[in-house]
Amino acid sequence: MYHKINFFKFKKLIPIALIFLVANHAEAKEFTTSHSIFSQVNETISGTVVDQEGSVIDGARVTVVETGAATVTDSSGNFTISASVGQTLSISYDGYEVQKVKITSSSVSVKLKSKKEAASIEEVTLVGYGSQKKSDLTGAVSQLKESQFKEGMNISVDNLMQGKIAGVRIVQSSGEPGAGVNVSIRGIGSIRSGSTPLFVVDGVPLSNESVSATGPNVGLGNAQAKNPLNFLNTSDIESITVLKDASASAIYGARGSNGVVLITTKRGKKGEPMFTYDTYLGFSSVIKKLDLLTADQYRAAGIDKLYDHGGNTDWQDEIYRNAVSSNHSVSFSKSTDTGNYFASISHMDQDGIVLNSSFKRTTARLNAEESFFDNKRLKVKLNLTASDINETGIPNGANAGSDGQVIIHALMANPTRSVYDQNGNYTNFNMNAHYNPLYLLSLYSDKTNTFRVLGNTEATLRILPGLNYKFNLGIDKTMSERNTTMYPNITDRTPNGLYVQANLESLNVLLEHYLTYDFHFDKHAFNVLGGFSYQKFKFSGTYFGLENIAAQGAGISPEINPGYSGKPIVPAAGYAQENELQSYFGRVNYNFDKKYLLTASLRADGSTRFGLNNKYGYFPSVAVGWTMSNENFLKDSQIVNELKLRGSWGQTGNQEVPNKITQASSSLAQSAGYYLYDNLNLVNGVLVNRTPNPDLKWEVVEQTNIGADFSLWKNKLYGSLEYYNKTTKDPILNIPSGPLSPTSTIWKNVDAQIVNKGFEFTLGSEIIKNENFTWTMDVNGTTVNNVVKNLPVSAIYSGEVSGPGLSGVTANIYRNGYEAGSFFMLHYLGVDANGKYIYEDVDGDGKIGPNDRKIFEGAIPNFTFGINSYMKYKKFDFAFSFIGQTGGYLVNNTALDLNINNLASDRNVLKNFYDSGASFTNQPQLSSLYLEKSDFIRLNNVRLGYTFDINQLKFLRSINLYVSAQNLFTITSYTGYDPLVDTNKQVGGNQSLGIDYTTYPSAKTFILGATVKF
Repeated sequence: MYHKINFFKFKKLIPIALIFLVANHAEAKEFTTSHSIFSQVNETISGTVVDQEGSVIDGARVTVVETGAATVTDSSGNFTISASVGQTLSISYDGYEVQKVKITSSSVSVKLKSKKEAASIEEVTLVGYGSQKKSDLTGAVSQLKESQFKEGMNISVDNLMQGKIAGVRIVQSSGEPGAGVNVSIRGIGSIRSGSTPLFVVDGVPLSNESVSATGPNVGLGNAQAKNPLNFLNTSDIESITVLKDASASAIYGARGSNGVVLITTKRGKKGEPMFTYDTYLGFSSVIKKLDLLTADQYRAAGIDKLYDHGGNTDWQDEIYRNAVSSNHSVSFSKSTDTGNYFASISHMDQDGIVLNSSFKRTTARLNAEESFFDNKRLKVKLNLTASDINETGIPNGANAGSDGQVIIHALMANPTRSVYDQNGNYTNFNMNAHYNPLYLLSLYSDKTNTFRVLGNTEATLRILPGLNYKFNLGIDKTMSERNTTMYPNITDRTPNGLYVQANLESLNVLLEHYLTYDFHFDKHAFNVLGGFSYQKFKFSGTYFGLENIAAQGAGISPEINPGYSGKPIVPAAGYAQENELQSYFGRVNYNFDKKYLLTASLRADGSTRFGLNNKYGYFPSVAVGWTMSNENFLKDSQIVNELKLRGSWGQTGNQEVPNKITQASSSLAQSAGYYLYDNLNLVNGVLVNRTPNPDLKWEVVEQTNIGADFSLWKNKLYGSLEYYNKTTKDPILNIPSGPLSPTSTIWKNVDAQIVNKGFEFTLGSEIIKNENFTWTMDVNGTTVNNVVKNLPVSAIYSGEVSGPGLSGVTANIYRNGYEAGSFFMLHYLGVDANGKYIYEDVDGDGKIGPNDRKIFEGAIPNFTFGINSYMKYKKFDFAFSFIGQTGGYLVNNTALDLNINNLASDRNVLKNFYDSGASFTNQPQLSSLYLEKSDFIRLNNVRLGYTFDINQLKFLRSINLYVSAQNLFTITSYTGYDPLVDTNKQVGGNQSLGIDYTTYPSAKTFILGATVKF
């Protein structure tokens, strides 16, 4: 049984740590050549260091010239130091002129002047459990600030990163408002454990589990849970930092294998209190329409005359609409000498481009920080956000097969049919597995309410100069209720009606203690971190349902009163799970003479998810850096302003596997029964459902990174270059078990590898910068080469394909020597003189069958890129961004359902299939006919704004009015709605990649907005 170490025992380690650190400090005094760090003076001087714009400077070195006593500023730019009135302080920070200030009182305020007009490499960047100057970073870390976010209608924070950071790929699982988004960093590293990075919001690591209830299958497929990050108001985000390599993410150990995304929300800033009102109005429409046969073309195609119903309907126009959305956000921020405050409230109301779909969210946030005791010895932070989300969905479950989704019904619908009959009722198609899509929408209701609260409090106590103890307590609580109703209808899909209510509750509790110690002597600078973390996750859910419910509009709807009508579905069901993580972590940063850098970290994670013999995993990392531009031979260079080389190695883990899979599971079942008594009644026997494996452990990702950061010609060209090699080892699979095993499969670590390697680059330039006109541009790109090695089975299949007669057919294959999730299908060669499809006969037996399938390139693009530009001319601002990819493929499963055979069965077809000369008698088969390149380039966003300075009104600072457009145009050969999509069609828990099945289309959006500051 797993023995959890009581986290309160950790406090016993604090005195030992203090003695150790103070001893180290005492030893450091021996290295001081001229002055004692702890020279005794008469009083304590406190102060603040800011730049010319009033922004605080974290990490500035403050030295008393007369005594040599030194300290550094904290994250709020504050410092305290022992000195006397009349002495002189010397303040230095990379990229700024050294400033000396005469002490005239116990409080000092210092404003530093920048050496260079722009010094991107000298910014302060968040890292795990702290921050570093960018010039001191040794890992692959990218940070976005608010000014770099994608302007427009962004429900979720992950959309803000799209096209902005090299190595980060954002793919929608659906265009539905609030739908899930697939985020991957440097390729796909797992077969079944997911590739989603760890998200950390204001110091609280989130669970990657769904926090909204999943819709049940009422005959139209399961509706997927929504994006777990859509509870955050994107207007509240201050910065997003991505930790990409193992050196940067290893401090998060067991959950850092897919990278880490640190999200920081806004705080009050120095200056006058700020009141801000943000609003926009958006207008959205479908990004494109599929090219189907029109009614006239359908009639001319030589169809059976019985299939001409006399109408003329564009069914895409019937289910899609011009959607209107609005957003309002109000925030207040203030900073004082001892603390800062930020509060906001917002409301978003977004209609989907498909009828009856919508997303509404109300959020409230409070961030506060205050200091207490002498010289701000104790600092307390509070971060609290609450969101209430109401969503309505459509019947479009990805696992509904070929006939259970409203979008595929609209695309297949015969264009000669009419929406309504002569009596004004919805036209009855009188067909099994094919229905009037408007009728389906009218009798289906799917409503989800999710309430989520995320909060944490941090306390930082300065024990000694440079030595701080931090405490972090976080809570993430969610309650979700989903009501799904299929009213009685004339189809063969639950014709008597069905109502299901699904409830989900989740609780994530975090408790952390850690010490940080900063000390300096001569040219040596150290930052030491050591800590303990405990996190517990609880998930529970219930659901119940009714069948044979009352007709739509008769009496009370079941979501309001389930007892009004219907027969209960017995039994109702529920579940509850919990798992825990207990961790110890440490890190050392060393800087010699601002030239030579070393970072080393180690995290030990214990998890209840893994076997008795492997409760703990250990995740080390090491990185080195050389700031060449600080060497004498480059220090005065007029070309090279900044140049740093760095390299890293490390290991991280992946624990995203189901709970309890290491433990045995059994149940009573008739199939294992026997006749115990003479009455010949069958007695249920014990059926073993799962074989235990006490040796199961984490998937391990080992990563090597070599990089360079540079700035040339006074920032005319700046950026970074990276080479990475990321290898997943010991992947967890549910594979066939050995002889005499009680079950056919077992969860096991196998000696396989998934390798991702490639190059990343980020290049930027301040093309023009003068008093009236500024123009900056950056380009980022990533290559990925993915391959599976040493898989102990011949192949693993996933990617279930939907279509008539295609039950059980899969499109993805995992096989040694090929890319993860490559495609496995027949090779289409064309059509013969009779219009019959021709396929390659691989085995040469003269027949086309399963043995003729071939492996084709997979879904992972070889190259992804983003282009971002910002211009400002006097009061005008103009920005645009492009995104794109090459080298990937998609299985167009939507086209497979719109195959040429539809013309023989009263359904519509894609025009290019008809134009190919194919015969109506061709039966649908998965082949390379439906395999298409996903290459594209897209104008992702464009914005034009104008700022009015209101000098006449003292209470009004500025008004910025802007127009913006998203997804304005896409250049691609892909014939589906959107080449940047990935439908979840997993089989047996193994990831599917690159399948597009009747996905809710993306939208192009035009926005009118305003930001008013008071």
